[in-house]
Amino acid sequence: MSTPVAAPEHEAGEAAGAQRPLRRLPFWVDQRLGLLVLTVALAALFGVLRPAFLDQRLVLFPLLREISTLTVVALAQLAVLSVGHMNLAVGRMAAFGALFAGLGYDRLHLPLQLGLVVCLFAGAVIGGLTGWIIARTGVSSFVVTLAMDFALMGLVSLLYSALTENAAFTTRPSGLLDLRSASLADICAGRVCGSPAVPQMAQFTVLALVGLGFLYTRTRMGRELLLTGANPKAAELSGIPTGRRVILAHSLSGLLAALAGFMAAVGTGTFRASIGDDFMLPSFLGAVLGGTLLTGGVVSVVGALLGTSLVAVIRKGLDLLGVGLESLNIYLGCVLLLALSADRVRAVVSYRKVVRST
Repeated sequence: MSTPVAAPEHEAGEAAGAQRPLRRLPFWVDQRLGLLVLTVALAALFGVLRPAFLDQRLVLFPLLREISTLTVVALAQLAVLSVGHMNLAVGRMAAFGALFAGLGYDRLHLPLQLGLVVCLFAGAVIGGLTGWIIARTGVSSFVVTLAMDFALMGLVSLLYSALTENAAFTTRPSGLLDLRSASLADICAGRVCGSPAVPQMAQFTVLALVGLGFLYTRTRMGRELLLTGANPKAAELSGIPTGRRVILAHSLSGLLAALAGFMAAVGTGTFRASIGDDFMLPSFLGAVLGGTLLTGGVVSVVGALLGTSLVAVIRKGLDLLGVGLESLNIYLGCVLLLALSADRVRAVVSYRKVVRST
C-alpha cells in the first residue's frame, strides 16, 4: 500500500517490450508526496484565512465523512482502471446497492450489519454482470457501462416509485444514527484514543484501502489483474484467464460502489434514488490524481485517498471563502490542472536525470 502498484517489472517488461531504468526515481518525485504536501498546505492556508475551517465538529467532521465516502468511490473506479477499463455506471451501482439495503431495513427490518451485507452483494452482482457482458461480447467498457448507467437509472427510479410513497426509504435501523453522527472518540467512551473530527464511517474506508492494497501488492490475483491491464494479449498468452479477471475487477468495482452508496445514504439518513448522482467525476479525479493510469497496469491505493482529499479540501475551503459555485468550479479546475502539470513535469525531469546517470 505504501507505493504505487504496477505489474511486476520482469513480466510487465516482457508484456510491453519496453526497457526500464535500472535505478528507482528519487522519493521526492513520488506523486503522492506532492499531493500530501499540497493538501496540507491548502488546509493550513484555508485555516489561516478562515479559522472556522479548523473547527473539528462543524467543518472537519463532515469534510472527513465526505472524504471517506468519495475515497471508496475512487477505489471503485480504481478497480476497473487496473485492467484498463472504466465504470461510467459507478453512481448508479451505488444507488442500486443502497436500494436493497433500504428495502431490507424498511420491509424486512434487517439489522444494520445484515443490510450492509445485502447492499454489498447486490453491488457485486450488478458489477459482475457488467464485467461478464464485456468479457463475453468484447464490447468496450465505455459502451457497456454507459448503457448500464442508463438502464440502472430507469430501474432504480421505477423500483423506488413502486415500493415507496415518497421515493425514499426512511426507516432507520438501530445504530444508523450513531454511524452517521458519531466520531471515533465517541467509541472510546471519553478516553483519548480518537479524534472528534474523524467519523466512524472512516472505518469502512480504511478496510477498503487495506483490502485493495493487500490484493494488489500481496496476491497473485492482484498481479494478474495488473498484467491484464498492462497488456491483455500477452497476459492471455501467459495463461492468465483475462476474461475472469475482467469480471472480478468489475465485481469489485460494483461492491465498492455499493459500499459508497451505503455510506452516502447513512450520511443523509435516507435511502433514495438520487444517491450516487455526483459520483462519476470524483471517482476519476481521486484515482487519476493519485497516480492510477487510465490505460491500466498501474494503481495507487493510497494515492486515491490523497487525490480525493485534495479535491475535497479545495471545495470546502473555497466554499468557506464565499466563492460561488461557478467560480468554485473554475478555481478547482485550475488548481487540479496545475497539480497534474507540476507532478508530470517533476516526474519527467527526474526520470531523464535518472536515465542519464545509468
